Amino acid sequence: MEDSVIIELYWQRSEAAISESRSKYQRYCTVIADNILHCPEDTEECLDDTWLRAWDAIPPHKPDRLSVFLGKITRNLAIDRYRKSRAEKYGKGQIALCLDELAECVGTDETITDDLALKTALDGFLQELDGETKDIFMLRYWYMFSIKEIADRLSKSDGAVKMSLQRTRSKLKSYLEQEGFTL
Repeated sequence: MEDSVIIELYWQRSEAAISESRSKYQRYCTVIADNILHCPEDTEECLDDTWLRAWDAIPPHKPDRLSVFLGKITRNLAIDRYRKSRAEKYGKGQIALCLDELAECVGTDETITDDLALKTALDGFLQELDGETKDIFMLRYWYMFSIKEIADRLSKSDGAVKMSLQRTRSKLKSYLEQEGFTL
């Protein structure tokens, strides 16, 4: 079913919207949540919460891309669940590592207060990256794959992935400073 039809079902408040969303995007959202939580039970609960959040958010929101909208909800819910648990067994420490790595170039919640401006700046930065560099960056910081998982997925060495991420974080930091962010 087309995304526009699914979104229209949400606007009509038809429960079929949830079943269609689940049918089309469960696998995609599962990957996102599982890479953060690494616990099937928590992932399943996170997905159930995703469908409920989508139901509550549409309307009034009308997403341009349903996959991105649902992926963002799933990611945010999974990170919230991770932060609540803070147990090392969840995420095998990848979440803390990813957040620490990014804190070097985007700051912390206390230093960045304008989320919309940051989002706009990040979008601009990502558009400037070449395909492979962007893939590595997104796999690490959006999907939160480990260095090894990224290397295996892209047939690269761990060192090549680490170097790419280090260089990209450095470029991101410079880019954000040029955009007027104080880090």
